[in-house]
Amino acid sequence: MSYQVLARKWRPRTFADLVGQEHVVRALTHALTAQRLHHAYLFTGTRGVGKTTLARILAKALNCESGVSAVPCGSCAACREIDSGRFVDLLEVDAATNTRVDEMRQLLENAVYAPTRGRFKVYVIDEVHMLSTSAFNAMLKTLEEPPEHVKFILATTDPQKIPVTVLSRCLQFNLKQMTQPLIADHLARVLAAESISTDAPALNLLARSAAGSMRDALSLLDQAIAHGAGRVEEGAVRAMLGAVDLDHLFAILDALLAGDPAAMLRIADEMAERSLSFDAALQEMAGLLTRLQIAQLAPAALADDMPERARLIGLAAAFDLEFVQLAYQIVVHGRRDLALAPDELAGFTMTLLRLHAFRPISDGSSLRVVSRSAVATRTTPAVGPRAPSPSSGEAVALPSGSTLCAPPAGAARAFGEPPNGLPAAAVRAAAPPASGGDWPAILSGLKVGGMARELGQHCELRDISATQVVLRLSPRHRHLVMKPAQDKLQQALAEYFQRPLRLAVEVDEVSGATPASVAERDRRERQDRAIAAVEQDGFVRAIIETFDATLIESSIKPI
Repeated sequence: MSYQVLARKWRPRTFADLVGQEHVVRALTHALTAQRLHHAYLFTGTRGVGKTTLARILAKALNCESGVSAVPCGSCAACREIDSGRFVDLLEVDAATNTRVDEMRQLLENAVYAPTRGRFKVYVIDEVHMLSTSAFNAMLKTLEEPPEHVKFILATTDPQKIPVTVLSRCLQFNLKQMTQPLIADHLARVLAAESISTDAPALNLLARSAAGSMRDALSLLDQAIAHGAGRVEEGAVRAMLGAVDLDHLFAILDALLAGDPAAMLRIADEMAERSLSFDAALQEMAGLLTRLQIAQLAPAALADDMPERARLIGLAAAFDLEFVQLAYQIVVHGRRDLALAPDELAGFTMTLLRLHAFRPISDGSSLRVVSRSAVATRTTPAVGPRAPSPSSGEAVALPSGSTLCAPPAGAARAFGEPPNGLPAAAVRAAAPPASGGDWPAILSGLKVGGMARELGQHCELRDISATQVVLRLSPRHRHLVMKPAQDKLQQALAEYFQRPLRLAVEVDEVSGATPASVAERDRRERQDRAIAAVEQDGFVRAIIETFDATLIESSIKPI
């Protein structure tokens, strides 16, 4: 007896056997039980999710000799012939090869004749979106008012290409992609019935590679059984698929934490020697970073039986939330640009080096992403006007009113000496421009635009200290108080003064001039000077007096 592939051997025969399409099964079961039968059905979904299988089960339910029912007997002649593909009143048409209008007309001409064996003549048209426009037009009338003994079941992977005139004549059911746990569970049941040993990681690899298609999963399972000589084990499946071992990816993250780019490159070379797919490696890395972020924000969402759960929890405490997001973007973009690289190894290597270039910086307890400006602030404090160096034990008054005790004698460093051995020029360059409490001057030096600059333009400076900047905004401009604008303005102020600052905005009547009011006053003064200059021009005065003309002030623009 010839071998039958698993995808055909384990094709569902009843609605109860169908996996992952409960919403469609529920609707069809209720319709068949209540005898509310439509004349045209449309099943849509990606490959391998059960469109043709559903069509055959529905055909059995309609033609079972025991009667129209949601549970066909499966043993009568009609059910057996439909399962074997020999039922004369079930016509399966491949629209991809029968696209022309003449073929559709010939098919529909036979629809008027009564069924030979069954209760209904069922037309299953697969990949119906491939029909030509003329073929669709030819079937419209028959599809809308078919004979009582005719049922149409259309299937397609691309419903967007089907004319709306056809869609409106059908009951449409969208079949979902299979989830990985669902596929893995079904594969486990199949292997148990086939008496083949396996392990869960191998099935998870197959389910992931199937990408939502149960037929693809069963085909890969056939290949895995042959590759493993009758056993389905993780190592053999990983070698067959060219999948990347998670140990490689965890080793890359460990090297990233250690700041060791040489170790990261050694791992890349090892993967190249094993001919592993770097595209698959970046895909796996993106998935690992996703699970890592989940471990940081919602650790309870990780399954208790996840093999890498303990390692994820450990890495979650070491990486910063923002860096995981950044690393995910780097990996995703690296995978997208892999085809543009000189070769896959070069593209993968550059992605790893990019991760290293933007690696976290240790702050003593864990790893945090620190911007270059923040690093410069730590190592290069701003230098203000020279003041007498305090002696040991003396207190220095700060602008905020607090005091700072000088270090013991011998430990103090000359105020003018650059920190960390940096040149004095570098220290001077790091200092912000002296602007005192001049808010318009401060605002002009900020690298900010949009709503953040608009907010700053309508505020006046109320107070500035070592840790806080307080602005006041007129109530008539309260609509400018938006958190994104405040956050951007606060960040720009922190970069300007090169120290962490908190921004507070008070909504009250302003007592002084705001940058916006100063700019408006300057604009009016320039406009008044321009108008006065034009009015005093001799030629203009002569024109006005001669023709009794009027000067249109709005047409005058200062230069």
